[in-house]
Amino acid sequence: MCAELLERRLAAILAADVVGYSRLLEANEEETLNALRLHRRELFDPAVETHGGHIIKIMGDGFLVEFGSVLSAARCAVEIQRGMLERNIGIPADRHFAFRIGLNLGDIVFDEDDFHGDGINVAVRLQALAAPGGIACSAAVRHEVANKLGLDFADQGEKTVKNISRPVHVYFADWGNVASGEGMPLATNGHTQAPVNKPSVAILPFANISDDPAQEFFSDGITEDIITDLSNVSGLFVLSRNTVFTWKGRSENLQRIARELGVAYVVEGSVRKAGNHLRINAELIDAASDGHVWAARYDRDLTDIFEVQDEITKAIVEQLRVKLLPEEKEAIEQAPTESVEAYTHFLRGREYYHIASRSNHLMARQSFARAIELDPNYARAYAGIAVCDARLRSQFGTGIPVEDILANTTMALVIDPNLAEAHAAKGFALAVAGNRTEAVSAFEQALSLDANCHEANRYYAEFCVTEGQFELAATHFQRAMEIKPADYGAPIMLVNVLRSLGQIDKASSYARIALKKAEEELRLHPENANVACLGATALAFLGVRDQALEWLARSLATDPDDINIQYNAACTYALLGEIERAIDLLEVWMPQVGIEMRLWFKNDSDLDPIRSHPRYLGLVELSE
Repeated sequence: MCAELLERRLAAILAADVVGYSRLLEANEEETLNALRLHRRELFDPAVETHGGHIIKIMGDGFLVEFGSVLSAARCAVEIQRGMLERNIGIPADRHFAFRIGLNLGDIVFDEDDFHGDGINVAVRLQALAAPGGIACSAAVRHEVANKLGLDFADQGEKTVKNISRPVHVYFADWGNVASGEGMPLATNGHTQAPVNKPSVAILPFANISDDPAQEFFSDGITEDIITDLSNVSGLFVLSRNTVFTWKGRSENLQRIARELGVAYVVEGSVRKAGNHLRINAELIDAASDGHVWAARYDRDLTDIFEVQDEITKAIVEQLRVKLLPEEKEAIEQAPTESVEAYTHFLRGREYYHIASRSNHLMARQSFARAIELDPNYARAYAGIAVCDARLRSQFGTGIPVEDILANTTMALVIDPNLAEAHAAKGFALAVAGNRTEAVSAFEQALSLDANCHEANRYYAEFCVTEGQFELAATHFQRAMEIKPADYGAPIMLVNVLRSLGQIDKASSYARIALKKAEEELRLHPENANVACLGATALAFLGVRDQALEWLARSLATDPDDINIQYNAACTYALLGEIERAIDLLEVWMPQVGIEMRLWFKNDSDLDPIRSHPRYLGLVELSE
């Protein structure tokens, strides 16, 4: 390295990064790229220019900015964060853009077209420590800013960070005082908003290391319950299930995961279940240093599972030095059921329900019923039976009385009146019963209790299609897709709805997203004939004829007697122009299904190519 090529100067360095950028791209690549360009053009770049900054490096969703003044850098950071908070107003939480910003004062060494130095490295590490929408700064920045901007600073103490030999004294800047005079909640990539100075943590899906791969439903259930318990702690910011489960099965560096998720801490673990014996490993990791804060192994009987979950939750709270309020302690200690065996059957039923075939719905129903036998006060199990029965009646023509379906939703709501998924099940049951107005009320009640309830969004979206309310259907299908990334059906149905709205380009984008999800589902569950037939409709829409027929053949070979698969085969043939073949299948299908599916048939854009055919008009008469 030639000395004459080097330039060294002291500067204020701002490092910024978009929280959860990969997740946003995966959900909608085109929309995310356009949004980032817009935020840069209208907010980020003008703020940098106004305060005399110079962007020295762009790394996709990350930026390094040099300032001649620490005060200018701090003012710029506050303007960006305040501006992003305003720009996210009215946008669903999972589509918020949020920056994490780190500020440092240090040397930058320039070497021709490159630059380096501890000053930059520390700024980047500070940025990784910041909460979504937050600003983390070094002691040097804190000293220079002092009280000149009216900012409060929360002292985080010294932190050991990767690739920096000495500990870094970290402060979180509470920029909310500038905007409003009081702490303001910041937008995040999850469903919860948290103040900047709250510890942030992601509970990654616990790995199933049992000899039986089918026990994965159990490890997933444990993960979800720990997330739920920690979410009840007001002093913590905990990422929601839908966000962390996008990382399930992915082998990634934990620091990268934390960076993508925008959290300071990560919890990972494993579950081994053998008969009535249980071994759970759990560890809490500081993302900045990649160091273990806490780790424990629990060797217990299966009957101790709820106690172990409580111990893990309380250990995390204690290690993060968060005060646990009495009502929060009570909520954590409240078990979902008195029976571990009932809990296991409920989780198994939910796993069966994931594959939407007649046989799987029957097995799911059986598991939910067994859970109720073991615990007659298990509200979620009653809701599960109601949904299974509603599906069986509507899609498969099973003669289950609607009164029995509604009786199960009533039981669920008597036990737990605030259970959103029970209200969603009631809405579905009322729709199947033909009580359309009451169904809307039930869906809206479910969403008012929990706007992030997957069941409420998914069932309401389907209902809206049957009512011809395509814009509302699109909103809730997209929301269902965001809440539960593994839901391969929602994006495929969203394609259908977007076509009805005439948004063909957007429908094509979602068709490609849907196919990625369908391919992943088939990798995990090759026996899932439903996903193969739904994927065939997306391929047919995109004009990939040979692959559409290949997926359809796979689906029919797996479950040839499933009438729901036969319906989707008719949709595929219609999109491929094989009109007579499509109608042949529909004429067999129509007499076997309930009112909801007949209404869906009338509004299904997959069938637009056959609308003018005389035989189709005969099917419409039959559906009345």
